Amino acid sequence: MKISESNKRPKESNRRSIPCATSHWYKVVILALVSCVSLLVSCINPFAPRVDETNIFDELLGDPKKIDGFYIRFQNAYQFRDTTLYGPLIDPDFNFIFRDFDRNLDVTWGRTEDMNSTYNLFVQSQDIQLQWNNIVLQAVNSEGTRAQIVRRFNLLVVINSNDIIRTDGSANFVLARADSTMSWKLLQWRDESEL
Repeated sequence: MKISESNKRPKESNRRSIPCATSHWYKVVILALVSCVSLLVSCINPFAPRVDETNIFDELLGDPKKIDGFYIRFQNAYQFRDTTLYGPLIDPDFNFIFRDFDRNLDVTWGRTEDMNSTYNLFVQSQDIQLQWNNIVLQAVNSEGTRAQIVRRFNLLVVINSNDIIRTDGSANFVLARADSTMSWKLLQWRDESEL
């Protein structure tokens, strides 16, 4: 049986031109993806890396939300002779206590006197080296809001080349904070140095 030519191919006039809806959406999707990729790539600058969200000051100077970080920040405040580092570590209700052996009594002063005394020490000295040593006692309450730490230290204060003060001893600190996510503040400092 022979198939006629007319059955093999439809006539040109019978062909209809129907636009393909899927090819149109395909082009739109491709165009949208290329636009998004171009936008994202244009936002990346290899010469300006992303901003690191970690606090560089806490890493370098000590994070006062941690007890060890508090001591590092305290040490750096002394060594840099910087009251802007020292002041935020001191609680508004702070008390400094030291023993006056000549008068055989404990002497106490508050935050204002301590800030003035520390400022004068920092300004009048050429160099201060504070080294924290072993922890003799560390007790923290269950809420993590109050701690007592007794820690040994060595302190060198250079007023000038002829006036150098060396001392060591223990600092008996009571640290406090409102909740466990806040920075520790020095509430009480009993000086047990051997000056």
